[in-house]
Amino acid sequence: MHRHHRDHEHDHQHDSSLEALRNALTAGFWDERYAGSDRVWSGRPNQRLVEQVADLAPGTALDVACGEGGDAIWLAAQGWKVTAVDVSQVALAKVAQHAEDAGVADRLKLGFYDALDDPRPAGRRHFDLVTVSFLHVPVEDFVPIYRGIADAVAPGGRLLVTAHHPHDVESGSRHDHGPGLLFEPDRVLGALGVGEPGSPWTVEVAETPDRVQETADGPLHVRDTVVRLRRGEGRAEG
Repeated sequence: MHRHHRDHEHDHQHDSSLEALRNALTAGFWDERYAGSDRVWSGRPNQRLVEQVADLAPGTALDVACGEGGDAIWLAAQGWKVTAVDVSQVALAKVAQHAEDAGVADRLKLGFYDALDDPRPAGRRHFDLVTVSFLHVPVEDFVPIYRGIADAVAPGGRLLVTAHHPHDVESGSRHDHGPGLLFEPDRVLGALGVGEPGSPWTVEVAETPDRVQETADGPLHVRDTVVRLRRGEGRAEG
């Protein structure tokens, strides 16, 4: 469920109404998209994920909006016990096959996740690492969805959020698919009440690093939002 706002290569006009933006989070939208290509994404893990888990001991991990499973399969290969969830059953079928091909199927479970129907991606289960990469949702839905995702982090565990930074629209690196879809670290921190009295979260990373993305048209200079939070050892709810 790596949302289409990551698909900056289309030049046609986009409908940025709330209805259209929410439609781009649905199973129908993504089943059609994934069914139309053998591979939509590269299959490689996201650079920021690789960087941010380098100092973490493998445990249980939840990959939210896993798409075709590049991140989830890489985590499993590093020793993590992974649950990967997405809104597209077509994508999940691809993850299952890719995991089998990579020899990590025994370390990976799959699940359905419709963020608009229920923002909690794993019910009441909790994980040592919850990672969500490039899940760009309407501003109106951001707080409930990201709070639901954060609720899956176990006490002592981490939440890792990676996203496209609004600078990419300003620089012309990406199209503006809708108001407020790209976001800075502060939106994540604000949504989760980080820094407020009683907050369970400690900020380990809140950065906006640049990188070079290889595209069919050549190198593209882009900027990411990267947030890594650690939940305190108290209750998992928050």
